[in-house]
Amino acid sequence: MIYALYRGLTDAAGPLVPLLLARRTRAGREDPARRGERLGNASLDRPPGPVIWVHAASVGEVLSVQVLVRRLLERDPRISVLVTTGTVTSARLVAERLPDRAVHQFAPMDRMAFVRRFLDHWKPDLAIWVESEIWPNMLTEMETRGLPIALVNARMSERSFRRWRRLPRLIRRLLGIFRVILPWDERSARNFRALGARGVGTVGNLKFSSDPPDADLEELAAMRAAIGRRPVWLAASTHPGEEAQIAEAHKALAAKRPGLLTILAPRHPDRGAEIAGLVEGMGLRAIRRSETALPEAGTDVLVADTIGEMGIWLRVCPVSFIGGSLVPFGGHNPIEAAQLGAALVYGPHMTNFPDITAQLGQARAAMPVADAAALTVAVGRLLDDPLERRRMARAAAAVAQRNRGVVSTVMATLEPLITPILA
Repeated sequence: MIYALYRGLTDAAGPLVPLLLARRTRAGREDPARRGERLGNASLDRPPGPVIWVHAASVGEVLSVQVLVRRLLERDPRISVLVTTGTVTSARLVAERLPDRAVHQFAPMDRMAFVRRFLDHWKPDLAIWVESEIWPNMLTEMETRGLPIALVNARMSERSFRRWRRLPRLIRRLLGIFRVILPWDERSARNFRALGARGVGTVGNLKFSSDPPDADLEELAAMRAAIGRRPVWLAASTHPGEEAQIAEAHKALAAKRPGLLTILAPRHPDRGAEIAGLVEGMGLRAIRRSETALPEAGTDVLVADTIGEMGIWLRVCPVSFIGGSLVPFGGHNPIEAAQLGAALVYGPHMTNFPDITAQLGQARAAMPVADAAALTVAVGRLLDDPLERRRMARAAAAVAQRNRGVVSTVMATLEPLITPILA
């Protein structure tokens, strides 16, 4: 009954979709040249041979799934991979990083006409979705076509669990369509099982198997030269409500550490102008990376409002604060910073990564802080104590290294679904 209502509403909303896409395009959230892909209209030909469709909704999922895409392509030279995403930022990132025999499209919106158009063209032999994507129309149509589908690095937060528990019959039916569900932590596994999912097996977080982000060597050298011997720290993947706290922390830290540079990398780079204005309004000198290549001697805060340069920031900053954790967002992935030798600090809201933060905590590889005042103390301590900073960085890197084999376990679990499409 609930699904029939959803199907009816999405069908009826068809005439409104162009208006929605136009509005999203004006806001910079759609690529105007590729809006047809959101309607299921392919802009590329289907490659010959078996096609495995990997869907990664946004930037975080794209970063975690890159290593899996490579392993799928290495599995057999006949395989091609179709990667779909739903955001403009993730599409740009995918375009830079896709290997040969992999192509990108924007995912169609979940209206049956668009879904069928997409599936009719691409005819995937296997679908692998990442993290928390559950689209009723797409799932039911794939079930009708007999298309095997797996959910990897699956996440079911407490909030999502409570929401889906109100629709027990619908979620049980939808989860039952997946042949394999591989949650990234035990909490998610328990929640999936409680909602009626079968084939649930926890193998760990694919992000551990991802390579650390690259850095352009010339840009990296130029940034290091510009920073010189100045003390520097990074606030990575910040959200609204955090930037003002970061700026206040900078003021307190700089009072005792002349020349301090804070690199502030917002989760959404299109907020660069807004953040620079906020920082300057607090009496600090800010520049935007998108407008000025390098910080000057008088720069207090470098707003890193570009895409694909996190590898630079993590390499030049010995201390990294993980954003989304001073506000109740749930935190972001600390693994990349751990892989690249940063001492980690994060706030009280790291609920998106309970297993990872538990491992980091057991290894004394990170400093959790309760608020902005405690953040200031922690960052100051690490900037002033290179021995403790290096000890924490080594401990964090060891945690990351111990978990590198997750992708091999995922591939082994998926093998019963891959073998038949190659027969």
